[in-house]
Amino acid sequence: MSRKKRVVVIGAGPGGLAASMLLSSAGCSVTVLERRGQVGGRTSTFEADGFRFDLGPTFFLYPRVLESIFAAVGRDLHAEVRMERLDPQYHLVFGAGGEMKATPDVERMEREIARFSPDDAGRLRRFLDDNRVKMDQFRAVLESPFLRFRDLLSPKLARMLPLLRPWLSLDGEMKRYFRDPRVRLAMTFQSKYLGMSPFNCPSLFSILSFLEYEYGVFHPIGGCGAVSDSMAKVAQDLGATISLDDEVEEIFFEGRKAVGVRSRSGVHECDALVINADFARAMTRLVPDRLRPRWTDRKIARKRFSCSTYMLYLGLEGRCDDLAHHTIYLAEDYLSNLDDIESRHVLSRDPSFYVQNACVTDPSLAPDGKSTLYVLVPVTHQHANVDWSREAPAFRELALRQLERLGLKDVASRIVYERQITPADWDQEYEIHLGATFNLAHNLKQMLYFRPRNRFEGLESVYLVGGGTHPGSGLPVIFESARITSRLVGQDLGVPVPVDSDDRPFTPPDDAFRPPLAGVA
Repeated sequence: MSRKKRVVVIGAGPGGLAASMLLSSAGCSVTVLERRGQVGGRTSTFEADGFRFDLGPTFFLYPRVLESIFAAVGRDLHAEVRMERLDPQYHLVFGAGGEMKATPDVERMEREIARFSPDDAGRLRRFLDDNRVKMDQFRAVLESPFLRFRDLLSPKLARMLPLLRPWLSLDGEMKRYFRDPRVRLAMTFQSKYLGMSPFNCPSLFSILSFLEYEYGVFHPIGGCGAVSDSMAKVAQDLGATISLDDEVEEIFFEGRKAVGVRSRSGVHECDALVINADFARAMTRLVPDRLRPRWTDRKIARKRFSCSTYMLYLGLEGRCDDLAHHTIYLAEDYLSNLDDIESRHVLSRDPSFYVQNACVTDPSLAPDGKSTLYVLVPVTHQHANVDWSREAPAFRELALRQLERLGLKDVASRIVYERQITPADWDQEYEIHLGATFNLAHNLKQMLYFRPRNRFEGLESVYLVGGGTHPGSGLPVIFESARITSRLVGQDLGVPVPVDSDDRPFTPPDDAFRPPLAGVA
Protein backbone atom coordinates (compact mmCIF):
# COMPACT_ATOMS: atom_id res chain seq x y z
CA MET A 1 0.00 0.00 0.00
CA SER A 2 1.42 3.40 -0.98
CA ARG A 3 1.85 5.94 1.79
CA LYS A 4 -0.40 8.96 2.09
CA LYS A 5 0.78 12.19 0.53
CA ARG A 6 2.14 14.47 3.25
CA VAL A 7 1.06 18.11 3.31
CA VAL A 8 2.39 20.67 5.76
CA VAL A 9 0.35 23.86 6.25
CA ILE A 10 2.12 26.85 7.79
CA GLY A 11 -0.51 28.82 9.69
CA ALA A 12 -3.98 27.97 11.00
CA GLY A 13 -5.71 31.06 9.65
CA PRO A 14 -8.98 30.71 7.71
CA GLY A 15 -7.23 29.84 4.45
CA GLY A 16 -4.99 27.25 6.06
CA LEU A 17 -7.89 25.67 7.94
CA ALA A 18 -10.04 25.47 4.80
CA ALA A 19 -7.19 23.87 2.84
CA SER A 20 -6.55 21.40 5.66
CA MET A 21 -10.23 20.37 5.61
CA LEU A 22 -10.22 19.75 1.85
CA LEU A 23 -6.84 18.01 1.70
CA SER A 24 -7.55 15.83 4.75
CA SER A 25 -10.87 14.80 3.22
CA ALA A 26 -8.94 13.82 0.07
CA GLY A 27 -6.86 11.38 2.10
CA CYS A 28 -3.69 13.42 2.53
CA SER A 29 -1.74 13.35 5.78
CA VAL A 30 -2.04 17.00 6.82
CA THR A 31 -0.04 18.72 9.56
CA VAL A 32 -0.89 22.31 10.41
CA LEU A 33 1.81 24.25 12.27
CA GLU A 34 0.54 27.38 14.01
CA ARG A 35 2.82 29.94 15.66
CA ARG A 36 0.20 31.16 18.13
CA GLY A 37 -1.61 29.27 20.86
CA GLN A 38 -4.96 29.16 19.10
CA VAL A 39 -6.34 28.64 15.61
CA GLY A 40 -7.83 31.29 13.36
CA GLY A 41 -5.03 33.81 12.95
CA ARG A 42 -6.75 37.20 12.96
CA THR A 43 -10.09 35.41 12.53
CA SER A 44 -10.01 34.31 16.14
CA THR A 45 -11.47 35.46 19.41
CA PHE A 46 -9.83 36.16 22.75
CA GLU A 47 -11.31 36.21 26.24
CA ALA A 48 -10.49 38.37 29.24
CA ASP A 49 -12.37 39.09 32.47
CA GLY A 50 -15.48 37.38 31.11
CA PHE A 51 -15.48 39.41 27.86
CA ARG A 52 -15.03 37.80 24.46
CA PHE A 53 -13.78 39.77 21.44
CA ASP A 54 -13.13 39.07 17.79
CA LEU A 55 -9.48 39.89 17.14
CA GLY A 56 -9.95 40.87 13.49
CA PRO A 57 -12.99 40.24 11.25
CA THR A 58 -16.27 40.87 13.05
CA PHE A 59 -18.87 39.68 10.56
CA PHE A 60 -19.42 37.03 7.96
CA LEU A 61 -20.19 37.99 4.37
CA TYR A 62 -21.27 35.73 1.48
CA PRO A 63 -21.06 32.36 3.28
CA ARG A 64 -21.61 30.50 -0.02
CA VAL A 65 -17.90 29.68 -0.47
CA LEU A 66 -17.38 28.25 3.00
CA GLU A 67 -20.74 26.50 2.80
CA SER A 68 -19.44 24.72 -0.33
CA ILE A 69 -16.20 23.75 1.43
CA PHE A 70 -18.13 22.23 4.34
CA ALA A 71 -20.43 20.42 1.89
CA ALA A 72 -17.41 19.08 -0.01
CA VAL A 73 -16.19 17.30 3.13
CA GLY A 74 -19.64 16.07 4.12
CA ARG A 75 -20.56 18.73 6.68
CA ASP A 76 -23.17 21.49 6.95
CA LEU A 77 -21.75 24.89 7.90
CA HIS A 78 -25.05 26.05 9.39
CA ALA A 79 -25.34 22.94 11.53
CA GLU A 80 -21.85 23.61 12.88
CA VAL A 81 -22.09 27.38 13.45
CA ARG A 82 -25.21 29.37 14.24
CA MET A 83 -25.34 32.66 12.35
CA GLU A 84 -27.67 35.62 12.78
CA ARG A 85 -28.48 37.73 9.74
CA LEU A 86 -28.38 41.41 10.69
CA ASP A 87 -31.01 43.95 9.70
CA PRO A 88 -30.00 46.73 9.59
CA GLN A 89 -26.60 45.54 8.48
CA TYR A 90 -24.91 48.64 9.85
CA HIS A 91 -25.62 52.22 10.85
CA LEU A 92 -23.70 54.85 8.86
CA VAL A 93 -23.01 58.25 10.43
CA PHE A 94 -21.68 60.89 8.03
CA GLY A 95 -19.38 63.58 9.38
CA ALA A 96 -20.69 65.75 6.53
CA GLY A 97 -24.22 65.36 7.93
CA GLY A 98 -26.91 62.69 7.96
CA GLU A 99 -27.30 59.06 8.97
CA MET A 100 -28.32 55.90 7.14
CA LYS A 101 -29.41 52.51 8.42
CA ALA A 102 -28.33 50.17 5.65
CA THR A 103 -30.79 47.31 5.20
CA PRO A 104 -31.00 44.38 2.79
CA ASP A 105 -34.71 45.14 2.39
CA VAL A 106 -34.57 46.97 -0.95
CA GLU A 107 -37.72 49.02 -0.44
CA ARG A 108 -36.56 50.23 2.96
CA MET A 109 -33.09 50.93 1.59
CA GLU A 110 -34.60 53.01 -1.18
CA ARG A 111 -36.36 55.09 1.47
CA GLU A 112 -33.08 55.51 3.36
CA ILE A 113 -31.31 56.71 0.21
CA ALA A 114 -34.24 58.98 -0.73
CA ARG A 115 -33.62 61.02 2.42
CA PHE A 116 -30.34 62.06 0.77
CA SER A 117 -31.34 62.00 -2.89
CA PRO A 118 -34.68 60.82 -4.36
CA ASP A 119 -33.05 60.36 -7.77
CA ASP A 120 -30.36 58.10 -6.30
CA ALA A 121 -33.01 55.96 -4.61
CA GLY A 122 -34.47 55.21 -8.01
CA ARG A 123 -31.13 53.85 -9.23
CA LEU A 124 -30.52 51.32 -6.44
CA ARG A 125 -32.26 48.44 -8.22
CA ARG A 126 -30.32 49.11 -11.43
CA PHE A 127 -27.08 48.99 -9.43
CA LEU A 128 -28.09 45.67 -7.87
CA ASP A 129 -29.21 44.22 -11.22
CA ASP A 130 -25.98 45.25 -12.96
CA ASN A 131 -23.78 43.86 -10.22
CA ARG A 132 -25.73 40.62 -10.13
CA VAL A 133 -24.66 40.14 -13.75
CA LYS A 134 -21.10 41.26 -12.98
CA MET A 135 -20.80 38.85 -10.06
CA ASP A 136 -22.26 35.97 -12.03
CA GLN A 137 -19.86 36.48 -14.92
CA PHE A 138 -16.76 37.32 -12.89
CA ARG A 139 -17.18 34.52 -10.37
CA ALA A 140 -15.51 32.03 -12.71
CA VAL A 141 -12.49 34.36 -12.84
CA LEU A 142 -12.28 34.60 -9.05
CA GLU A 143 -12.50 30.81 -8.81
CA SER A 144 -9.66 30.18 -11.31
CA PRO A 145 -5.88 30.31 -10.78
CA PHE A 146 -3.84 32.77 -12.84
CA LEU A 147 -0.62 30.83 -13.32
CA ARG A 148 0.45 32.03 -16.78
CA PHE A 149 0.42 35.44 -18.41
CA ARG A 150 -1.77 34.09 -21.19
CA ASP A 151 -4.49 33.49 -18.60
CA LEU A 152 -4.96 37.28 -18.70
CA LEU A 153 -5.48 37.13 -22.45
CA SER A 154 -8.36 34.68 -22.45
CA PRO A 155 -11.25 35.66 -24.76
CA LYS A 156 -13.68 35.25 -21.86
CA LEU A 157 -11.83 37.83 -19.74
CA ALA A 158 -11.51 40.17 -22.73
CA ARG A 159 -15.28 40.04 -23.29
CA MET A 160 -15.79 41.10 -19.69
CA LEU A 161 -13.77 44.33 -19.91
CA PRO A 162 -16.78 46.52 -20.84
CA LEU A 163 -18.58 45.10 -17.81
CA LEU A 164 -15.62 45.46 -15.41
CA ARG A 165 -14.54 48.93 -16.63
CA PRO A 166 -10.97 48.66 -15.26
CA TRP A 167 -10.31 52.26 -16.29
CA LEU A 168 -12.67 53.46 -13.52
CA SER A 169 -12.09 53.63 -9.78
CA LEU A 170 -14.76 52.27 -7.47
CA ASP A 171 -16.00 55.82 -6.80
CA GLY A 172 -16.00 56.48 -10.55
CA GLU A 173 -18.11 53.38 -11.08
CA MET A 174 -20.59 54.52 -8.42
CA LYS A 175 -20.96 57.91 -10.10
CA ARG A 176 -22.74 56.02 -12.87
CA TYR A 177 -25.56 55.38 -10.37
CA PHE A 178 -25.45 57.82 -7.45
CA ARG A 179 -24.92 61.59 -7.36
CA ASP A 180 -24.94 62.31 -3.64
CA PRO A 181 -21.38 61.77 -2.31
CA ARG A 182 -22.73 60.35 0.95
CA VAL A 183 -24.75 57.72 -0.92
CA ARG A 184 -21.63 56.82 -2.88
CA LEU A 185 -19.71 56.49 0.37
CA ALA A 186 -22.42 54.17 1.68
CA MET A 187 -21.84 51.93 -1.33
CA THR A 188 -18.03 52.21 -1.50
CA PHE A 189 -16.67 52.27 2.07
CA GLN A 190 -16.51 48.47 1.69
CA SER A 191 -13.20 49.02 -0.15
CA LYS A 192 -11.79 49.32 3.38
CA TYR A 193 -12.32 45.55 3.66
CA LEU A 194 -9.39 45.46 1.21
CA GLY A 195 -7.53 48.22 3.02
CA MET A 196 -8.03 50.63 0.11
CA SER A 197 -9.62 53.95 -0.78
CA PRO A 198 -12.68 53.91 -3.07
CA PHE A 199 -10.89 56.57 -5.13
CA ASN A 200 -8.04 54.15 -5.89
CA CYS A 201 -9.78 50.77 -5.64
CA PRO A 202 -10.68 49.16 -9.01
CA SER A 203 -14.32 49.38 -10.09
CA LEU A 204 -14.61 45.57 -9.99
CA PHE A 205 -15.10 45.78 -6.24
CA SER A 206 -18.57 47.27 -6.52
CA ILE A 207 -19.47 43.62 -6.01
CA LEU A 208 -18.58 43.99 -2.31
CA SER A 209 -21.55 46.19 -1.43
CA PHE A 210 -23.71 44.17 -3.82
CA LEU A 211 -22.88 40.98 -1.90
CA GLU A 212 -23.95 42.60 1.37
CA TYR A 213 -27.34 43.62 0.03
CA GLU A 214 -27.92 40.46 -2.02
CA TYR A 215 -26.80 37.82 0.48
CA GLY A 216 -26.71 39.55 3.85
CA VAL A 217 -24.28 40.33 6.65
CA PHE A 218 -24.09 37.64 9.35
CA HIS A 219 -22.91 37.47 12.94
CA PRO A 220 -21.65 34.03 14.00
CA ILE A 221 -22.82 33.40 17.55
CA GLY A 222 -19.72 33.41 19.74
CA GLY A 223 -17.86 35.62 17.27
CA CYS A 224 -16.05 34.92 14.02
CA GLY A 225 -13.57 32.80 15.95
CA ALA A 226 -16.38 30.26 16.35
CA VAL A 227 -16.15 29.64 12.60
CA SER A 228 -12.38 29.06 12.84
CA ASP A 229 -12.83 26.74 15.82
CA SER A 230 -15.43 24.75 13.91
CA MET A 231 -13.17 24.46 10.87
CA ALA A 232 -10.30 23.23 13.04
CA LYS A 233 -12.55 20.62 14.66
CA VAL A 234 -13.77 19.35 11.27
CA ALA A 235 -10.20 19.20 9.93
CA GLN A 236 -9.12 17.18 12.96
CA ASP A 237 -12.14 14.89 12.61
CA LEU A 238 -10.95 14.25 9.05
CA GLY A 239 -7.48 13.32 10.27
CA ALA A 240 -5.50 16.57 10.23
CA THR A 241 -3.01 17.27 13.00
CA ILE A 242 -2.98 20.85 14.29
CA SER A 243 0.06 21.79 16.36
CA LEU A 244 -0.17 25.07 18.30
CA ASP A 245 2.66 27.21 19.71
CA ASP A 246 4.74 25.62 16.96
CA GLU A 247 6.41 28.32 14.87
CA VAL A 248 8.11 27.26 11.64
CA GLU A 249 11.77 28.29 11.74
CA GLU A 250 13.08 26.95 8.44
CA ILE A 251 11.95 25.46 5.14
CA PHE A 252 14.15 22.72 3.69
CA PHE A 253 14.77 22.84 -0.06
CA GLU A 254 16.33 20.34 -2.44
CA GLY A 255 17.15 22.63 -5.30
CA ARG A 256 13.93 24.59 -5.80
CA LYS A 257 11.69 21.97 -4.22
CA ALA A 258 10.40 22.29 -0.65
CA VAL A 259 10.76 18.91 1.06
CA GLY A 260 10.05 19.78 4.69
CA VAL A 261 10.18 22.29 7.49
CA ARG A 262 11.71 22.64 10.92
CA SER A 263 9.46 23.99 13.64
CA ARG A 264 9.67 24.13 17.41
CA SER A 265 8.33 20.57 17.54
CA GLY A 266 10.92 19.18 15.13
CA VAL A 267 11.32 18.31 11.46
CA HIS A 268 8.25 17.66 9.29
CA GLU A 269 8.82 16.20 5.83
CA CYS A 270 6.27 16.98 3.12
CA ASP A 271 5.27 16.35 -0.47
CA ALA A 272 3.53 19.73 -0.59
CA LEU A 273 3.92 22.86 1.51
CA VAL A 274 0.99 25.28 1.88
CA ILE A 275 1.92 28.71 3.29
CA ASN A 276 -0.89 30.54 5.09
CA ALA A 277 1.38 32.98 6.95
CA ASP A 278 1.57 36.66 5.98
CA PHE A 279 3.04 36.55 2.46
CA ALA A 280 5.78 39.17 2.70
CA ARG A 281 6.88 38.14 6.19
CA ALA A 282 6.97 34.43 5.32
CA MET A 283 8.89 34.98 2.09
CA THR A 284 11.52 37.27 3.57
CA ARG A 285 12.11 35.04 6.59
CA LEU A 286 11.67 31.50 5.30
CA VAL A 287 12.50 31.44 1.58
CA PRO A 288 16.03 32.41 0.46
CA ASP A 289 16.09 35.51 -1.71
CA ARG A 290 17.82 33.66 -4.57
CA LEU A 291 14.89 31.23 -4.88
CA ARG A 292 12.27 33.91 -5.56
CA PRO A 293 13.51 36.20 -8.34
CA ARG A 294 10.06 37.70 -8.98
CA TRP A 295 9.49 38.38 -5.28
CA THR A 296 12.92 39.28 -3.93
CA ASP A 297 13.18 41.37 -0.76
CA ARG A 298 13.94 44.38 -2.94
CA LYS A 299 10.88 43.85 -5.13
CA ILE A 300 8.58 43.22 -2.15
CA ALA A 301 9.78 46.52 -0.66
CA ARG A 302 8.58 48.32 -3.80
CA LYS A 303 5.08 46.83 -3.68
CA ARG A 304 2.04 48.71 -2.45
CA PHE A 305 0.59 47.50 0.81
CA SER A 306 -2.77 48.14 2.42
CA CYS A 307 -3.49 50.39 5.33
CA SER A 308 -3.30 49.19 8.91
CA THR A 309 -5.72 49.51 11.82
CA TYR A 310 -5.60 50.95 15.31
CA MET A 311 -7.70 48.80 17.65
CA LEU A 312 -9.40 49.23 21.02
CA TYR A 313 -11.20 46.30 22.65
CA LEU A 314 -13.30 47.64 25.51
CA GLY A 315 -15.26 45.81 28.18
CA LEU A 316 -17.86 48.20 29.59
CA GLU A 317 -20.01 48.38 32.65
CA GLY A 318 -23.61 48.50 31.48
CA ARG A 319 -25.22 48.01 28.09
CA CYS A 320 -25.29 50.09 24.88
CA ASP A 321 -28.66 48.99 23.55
CA ASP A 322 -29.19 52.19 21.56
CA LEU A 323 -26.06 51.51 19.51
CA ALA A 324 -26.32 49.29 16.42
CA HIS A 325 -24.43 46.03 16.10
CA HIS A 326 -22.20 47.70 13.46
CA THR A 327 -21.73 51.47 13.29
CA ILE A 328 -19.44 53.31 10.89
CA TYR A 329 -18.49 56.97 11.17
CA LEU A 330 -17.29 58.50 7.89
CA ALA A 331 -15.12 61.57 8.43
CA GLU A 332 -16.40 64.97 7.35
CA ASP A 333 -13.40 65.35 5.03
CA TYR A 334 -13.30 61.71 3.99
CA LEU A 335 -10.89 62.27 1.09
CA SER A 336 -8.38 64.06 3.33
CA ASN A 337 -8.62 61.26 5.88
CA LEU A 338 -7.84 58.74 3.12
CA ASP A 339 -4.91 60.84 1.92
CA ASP A 340 -3.55 60.90 5.47
CA ILE A 341 -3.66 57.11 5.46
CA GLU A 342 -2.46 56.26 1.96
CA SER A 343 -0.32 59.19 0.80
CA ARG A 344 0.81 61.45 3.64
CA HIS A 345 1.16 58.58 6.17
CA VAL A 346 0.11 60.74 9.11
CA LEU A 347 -2.64 60.48 11.73
CA SER A 348 -5.87 62.37 11.07
CA ARG A 349 -7.53 64.71 13.54
CA ASP A 350 -10.99 63.52 12.49
CA PRO A 351 -10.52 59.88 11.46
CA SER A 352 -13.25 57.59 10.21
CA PHE A 353 -13.86 54.63 12.49
CA TYR A 354 -15.93 51.50 13.00
CA VAL A 355 -17.57 50.21 16.19
CA GLN A 356 -18.98 46.76 16.83
CA ASN A 357 -21.49 46.48 19.68
CA ALA A 358 -22.05 42.75 19.31
CA CYS A 359 -23.83 42.23 22.63
CA VAL A 360 -27.08 43.63 21.20
CA THR A 361 -27.16 40.46 19.07
CA ASP A 362 -25.04 38.06 21.09
CA PRO A 363 -25.21 38.65 24.89
CA SER A 364 -22.92 35.64 25.45
CA LEU A 365 -19.92 37.86 24.64
CA ALA A 366 -20.00 39.73 27.98
CA PRO A 367 -20.98 39.10 31.61
CA ASP A 368 -24.53 39.99 32.59
CA GLY A 369 -25.08 43.73 32.66
CA LYS A 370 -21.90 44.45 30.72
CA SER A 371 -21.01 44.85 27.05
CA THR A 372 -18.13 44.74 24.61
CA LEU A 373 -17.11 47.51 22.23
CA TYR A 374 -14.69 46.80 19.39
CA VAL A 375 -13.26 50.02 17.94
CA LEU A 376 -11.28 50.02 14.67
CA VAL A 377 -9.66 53.12 13.20
CA PRO A 378 -8.05 52.75 9.73
CA VAL A 379 -4.55 54.28 9.83
CA THR A 380 -1.35 54.22 7.82
CA HIS A 381 0.69 51.05 7.83
CA GLN A 382 4.07 51.25 9.55
CA HIS A 383 5.86 54.39 8.37
CA ALA A 384 8.65 56.59 9.68
CA ASN A 385 6.15 59.45 10.06
CA VAL A 386 4.33 57.72 12.93
CA ASP A 387 6.11 56.43 16.04
CA TRP A 388 3.45 54.42 17.84
CA SER A 389 5.51 54.19 21.03
CA ARG A 390 4.93 57.95 21.35
CA GLU A 391 1.62 58.42 19.50
CA ALA A 392 -0.46 55.60 21.01
CA PRO A 393 -1.58 57.33 24.26
CA ALA A 394 -2.81 60.48 22.50
CA PHE A 395 -4.44 58.48 19.72
CA ARG A 396 -6.31 56.40 22.31
CA GLU A 397 -7.76 59.61 23.74
CA LEU A 398 -8.72 60.74 20.24
CA ALA A 399 -10.42 57.40 19.51
CA LEU A 400 -12.46 57.67 22.72
CA ARG A 401 -13.46 61.26 21.87
CA GLN A 402 -14.52 60.16 18.40
CA LEU A 403 -17.05 57.80 20.02
CA GLU A 404 -18.92 60.89 21.21
CA ARG A 405 -19.91 61.45 17.57
CA LEU A 406 -22.12 58.38 18.00
CA GLY A 407 -23.65 59.67 21.24
CA LEU A 408 -21.31 57.62 23.43
CA LYS A 409 -20.21 60.33 25.87
CA ASP A 410 -19.39 58.27 28.96
CA VAL A 411 -17.33 55.38 27.60
CA ALA A 412 -14.07 56.19 29.38
CA SER A 413 -15.72 56.14 32.82
CA ARG A 414 -17.35 52.75 32.12
CA ILE A 415 -14.27 50.82 30.96
CA VAL A 416 -13.55 47.78 33.12
CA TYR A 417 -11.34 45.99 30.57
CA GLU A 418 -9.20 47.44 27.80
CA ARG A 419 -6.75 46.20 25.20
CA GLN A 420 -5.02 48.21 22.48
CA ILE A 421 -3.36 47.03 19.26
CA THR A 422 -1.39 49.45 17.08
CA PRO A 423 0.16 48.88 13.63
CA ALA A 424 3.46 48.29 15.42
CA ASP A 425 1.80 45.47 17.39
CA TRP A 426 0.35 43.94 14.22
CA ASP A 427 3.86 44.05 12.77
CA GLN A 428 5.87 42.81 15.72
CA GLU A 429 3.50 40.61 17.73
CA TYR A 430 1.37 39.21 14.90
CA GLU A 431 4.09 39.03 12.21
CA ILE A 432 2.25 41.14 9.62
CA HIS A 433 4.58 42.93 7.22
CA LEU A 434 4.40 46.70 7.90
CA GLY A 435 1.34 45.96 10.04
CA ALA A 436 -0.61 46.04 6.75
CA THR A 437 -3.61 44.11 8.03
CA PHE A 438 -5.17 43.66 4.56
CA ASN A 439 -1.90 42.50 2.95
CA LEU A 440 -0.85 43.62 -0.55
CA ALA A 441 -3.01 46.39 -2.00
CA HIS A 442 -5.57 45.37 -4.63
CA ASN A 443 -4.59 47.70 -7.47
CA LEU A 444 -4.60 46.39 -11.04
CA LYS A 445 -0.85 45.79 -10.97
CA GLN A 446 -1.23 43.49 -7.96
CA MET A 447 -4.25 41.40 -8.95
CA LEU A 448 -4.89 38.17 -10.88
CA TYR A 449 -1.64 37.04 -12.58
CA PHE A 450 0.27 39.94 -10.94
CA ARG A 451 -0.57 38.82 -7.40
CA PRO A 452 1.50 36.05 -5.77
CA ARG A 453 0.21 32.85 -7.32
CA ASN A 454 -1.52 29.99 -5.57
CA ARG A 455 1.12 27.61 -6.92
CA PHE A 456 4.05 29.82 -6.01
CA GLU A 457 6.09 30.66 -9.05
CA GLY A 458 9.68 29.50 -9.38
CA LEU A 459 9.45 26.87 -6.64
CA GLU A 460 8.27 23.28 -6.61
CA SER A 461 5.67 21.94 -4.15
CA VAL A 462 5.08 25.40 -2.58
CA TYR A 463 1.54 26.80 -2.53
CA LEU A 464 -0.10 29.88 -1.03
CA VAL A 465 -3.47 30.54 0.61
CA GLY A 466 -4.74 33.70 2.27
CA GLY A 467 -5.07 37.38 1.50
CA GLY A 468 -1.59 37.65 -0.03
CA THR A 469 -2.40 35.41 -2.98
CA HIS A 470 -5.08 35.33 -5.68
CA PRO A 471 -8.00 36.20 -5.42
CA GLY A 472 -7.14 38.54 -2.48
CA SER A 473 -8.21 39.70 0.98
CA GLY A 474 -11.54 39.29 2.76
CA LEU A 475 -12.91 36.05 4.16
CA PRO A 476 -14.93 34.89 1.11
CA VAL A 477 -11.99 35.25 -1.27
CA ILE A 478 -9.54 33.81 1.27
CA PHE A 479 -11.73 30.71 1.40
CA GLU A 480 -11.76 30.74 -2.40
CA SER A 481 -7.96 30.83 -2.39
CA ALA A 482 -8.04 27.65 -0.31
CA ARG A 483 -10.28 25.94 -2.87
CA ILE A 484 -8.04 27.00 -5.76
CA THR A 485 -4.87 25.95 -3.96
CA SER A 486 -6.31 22.63 -2.79
CA ARG A 487 -7.26 21.79 -6.39
CA LEU A 488 -3.69 22.54 -7.52
CA VAL A 489 -2.15 20.48 -4.72
CA GLY A 490 -4.45 17.60 -5.60
CA GLN A 491 -3.57 17.80 -9.28
CA ASP A 492 0.16 17.85 -8.57
CA LEU A 493 0.03 14.99 -6.06
CA GLY A 494 -2.39 12.89 -8.08
CA VAL A 495 -5.01 13.07 -5.31
CA PRO A 496 -8.64 13.92 -6.16
CA VAL A 497 -9.67 16.78 -3.89
CA PRO A 498 -13.42 16.97 -3.12
CA VAL A 499 -14.10 20.63 -3.97
CA ASP A 500 -17.83 21.30 -4.29
CA SER A 501 -18.44 22.90 -7.72
CA ASP A 502 -22.16 23.43 -7.22
CA ASP A 503 -23.04 26.70 -8.97
CA ARG A 504 -26.37 27.30 -7.27
CA PRO A 505 -26.84 30.71 -5.65
CA PHE A 506 -26.17 30.65 -1.91
CA THR A 507 -29.36 29.86 0.01
CA PRO A 508 -28.87 29.12 3.72
CA PRO A 509 -31.42 26.91 5.47
CA ASP A 510 -34.53 28.64 6.76
CA ASP A 511 -33.35 28.68 10.35
CA ALA A 512 -30.31 30.78 9.32
CA PHE A 513 -32.75 33.62 8.64
CA ARG A 514 -34.18 33.91 12.12
CA PRO A 515 -35.05 37.53 12.91
CA PRO A 516 -32.31 39.35 14.81
CA LEU A 517 -32.50 39.01 18.57
CA ALA A 518 -34.26 41.68 20.55
CA GLY A 519 -32.28 44.84 21.01
CA VAL A 520 -30.66 45.07 17.59
CA ALA A 521 -30.64 48.74 16.65
